[in-house]
Amino acid sequence: MSCAGGRMLFCMRTHVVANSLGILLVLGCVAGVAQTAAPKVFLMSPEVLAAQKAKPDAELLALARREADSAMKVPAQSVTVKTKTPPSGDKHDYMSMARYWWPNPDTPNHLPYVRHDGKSNPEIAGIKDHEELTLTNESARALALGWYLTGEEKYAEHAAMLLRSFYLDKATAMNPNLNYAQYISGVNDGRGAGVLDARSLAMAVDAMGILAGSKSWTAEDQAGMQKWMSDYYTWLETSKNGKDEKRAPNNHGSWFAQQETSVAMFLGKTDEVKKIAVFVREQRIPSQFDEKGMQKYELVRTNSFSYSAFNLEALTNLAAIVASTGIDLYAPVKPGAPGILTGVDALMPFDKSHKWTHEQIGEGMEGSLCPALVRAAAKTGDKKYMEAQGRFACKVTAITLLEGMGTK
Repeated sequence: MSCAGGRMLFCMRTHVVANSLGILLVLGCVAGVAQTAAPKVFLMSPEVLAAQKAKPDAELLALARREADSAMKVPAQSVTVKTKTPPSGDKHDYMSMARYWWPNPDTPNHLPYVRHDGKSNPEIAGIKDHEELTLTNESARALALGWYLTGEEKYAEHAAMLLRSFYLDKATAMNPNLNYAQYISGVNDGRGAGVLDARSLAMAVDAMGILAGSKSWTAEDQAGMQKWMSDYYTWLETSKNGKDEKRAPNNHGSWFAQQETSVAMFLGKTDEVKKIAVFVREQRIPSQFDEKGMQKYELVRTNSFSYSAFNLEALTNLAAIVASTGIDLYAPVKPGAPGILTGVDALMPFDKSHKWTHEQIGEGMEGSLCPALVRAAAKTGDKKYMEAQGRFACKVTAITLLEGMGTK
């Protein structure tokens, strides 16, 4: 990659990631002349996107096209195709089973289910609402990015079709609630922890922001999603499940804040986003990390490395979403206090060659730290985060390249 050509405002430091040949050096460049107004995105940098639209990096363009071509094969998804019916009697209501809860061996009817943390019950595969929600959001973003960088309308058209099918079309749309998410058989019909299932909504928000300039994404589509997101935001803030998840001190609460702020930014609720960000910076983050950057709420899990990294992914995503409000979640609440970067530093020594010193029953834990490493490298420009991406075999995608090109 090169920064040659055109007028440049700045050029980010070298960003190290891994590929099959060893270490790949990625140099992120931001052009000085954007095509028009930057897209309304929050997980990604709108300025970097606009610069890449004006003068796309060759590798980014190739990856974006390849990922969009793959997403073109994804058919319309819908929560209405599930064979089980939620307690409401309406298949438009989202539904999923709690992952770590299993049939009770000590009762004739195997109820109530009992928890085995870190061990996924294969029964969850019988309801695919979570899989379909995530696939829709990921695919729509890949397609939107493909359209934005290549100008090929077929990508925008397919992205719009996926979003309409899942959220807007009367026959197939998901109702804007998670009342029956992660239910536990014999215990409840749904729970606050199920709100985690919709964390990929932040991808859908960015997809719609990118698609705004496409003829395939209409004013009617945008208005429909404004209504859906507004109703969902009300559910997040007022329902028992939403309130329970918002209070969760661990990664669940962090992911709730990520989801909450993304939807709020989409709806233009900037003042509410600022309040959430201040709470996260002044209370949530200080409560989660000790002076060494270890996370007490995640260390109690049977996959404690993975969940520590998962929480860092939520917090670094959240930091990107709220950055445009002027609140920097990487800055500790007071000088010397532990924070996001302390947490990343605490996990970096434990790559595949160095055993994690706490419980981790799942294998292949290392890749879970990659999202936070990419964000930390872009935020700081520190070579240690770039080098660690090689040790942790971080995958190169269009999104990681964009994220590595700098922060807002």
